[in-house]
Amino acid sequence: MATLIGESKVEVILAEARCENRADVAKELDSVKPSHVFMAAGITGRPNIDWCEDHKPDTIRTNVIGTLNLADLCNERGIHCTIYATGCIFKYDDAHPLGSGIGFTEEDAPNFDESFYSQTKGYMEPMLKCYPTAMILRVRMPISDDLSHRNFITKIVKYERVVNIPNSMTVLHEMLPASLAMAKKGLTGVYNFCNPGVISHNECLDLYTKYIDPTYTYKNFTIEEQSKVLKAGRSNNELDATKLMRDMPEEIKINDIKTAVELCMQRMQRNLTEEFGPLPDALPKEVRKN
Repeated sequence: MATLIGESKVEVILAEARCENRADVAKELDSVKPSHVFMAAGITGRPNIDWCEDHKPDTIRTNVIGTLNLADLCNERGIHCTIYATGCIFKYDDAHPLGSGIGFTEEDAPNFDESFYSQTKGYMEPMLKCYPTAMILRVRMPISDDLSHRNFITKIVKYERVVNIPNSMTVLHEMLPASLAMAKKGLTGVYNFCNPGVISHNECLDLYTKYIDPTYTYKNFTIEEQSKVLKAGRSNNELDATKLMRDMPEEIKINDIKTAVELCMQRMQRNLTEEFGPLPDALPKEVRKN
């Protein structure tokens, strides 16, 4: 994000203070005097959010105390604050059935608390809404053009088995520039920050096989089978993108999720080939299952 902002010829300063250290954050804000703050800090754990189940105070320190510190201090100073939050606070229910196309809106209250990570994020949103200078972006299953360990594609490629459930997802190549444009426009409040529509795990992996590794194979299992190997539940949902698309600055183009993921895989193919050589033989270790 810092590189993206810098490319727009805006001065970028990377924060040094830990968000949970209120005095340090206040001092840094008063020294830098930024017009906008972008916060992507958050504890998700290693190798996944199951870590949070056994490290609850650490999770609270960043995801609750730290986030509130920054939102509160920015509000005191009249600084616009963009917070990259999560949409993993919902699950399909009777009012939003799987496959119905009825997504959760920004006004819906969280209904998923089967992981401590999601609980902390669910606590935060109603409080963050109270700050008139904050823009809260509900990111889901972020997908990047590389194979970094945080990329949703990298994660599921390494799994032996995956659930095959359509979900809202966020393709960063399209959505990060959108967030910058939204901040410049001065938008505030909550936004479902996902490409419109849903895509399943299988569809993502099929595109990975098509563009990155034709030798790749995977297997499915059910949510019930998945729950036996996880400490915490996982959120599956569709988020309604109506408000996001309505308020999006006109110069920003956002594709539907299936188009966005395919374009992402095409860029990934080019990027990996340029860096590592012909695929799949030159694939980096990040995507090896072993």
